[in-house]
Amino acid sequence: MRQLIKTFKALSDANRIRIIKMLMIRPLCVCEITDILNLASSTVSKHLSILRDAGFITDSKDGKWVNYQINEANSDEYIGDLLPLIRNWLLDDQIIRQDEKRVRQVDRYTICGM
Repeated sequence: MRQLIKTFKALSDANRIRIIKMLMIRPLCVCEITDILNLASSTVSKHLSILRDAGFITDSKDGKWVNYQINEANSDEYIGDLLPLIRNWLLDDQIIRQDEKRVRQVDRYTICGM
């Protein structure tokens, strides 16, 4: 039961849902997510930590950046069942659509200052 509670707690925040939906489009670094959500990088990092601990996302080093992506290889049955559902949820939501547009436009080389 603990894993199920952890899974749903991770989904209990609108910004974490937005992050999952963004990462379903493509991997992103913290500065890109911060720019899209217009939140402090420490807040975004906390959200990413919760999602990673629950098993929704993974991270990988790419030069100067840490990329976050959906954990497609997760063996957790709850995550495996929920990810396809989440992919099809909120498709007409205005905020999710705006986020999708911004994900396709955000440029880490411009916003991250590297």
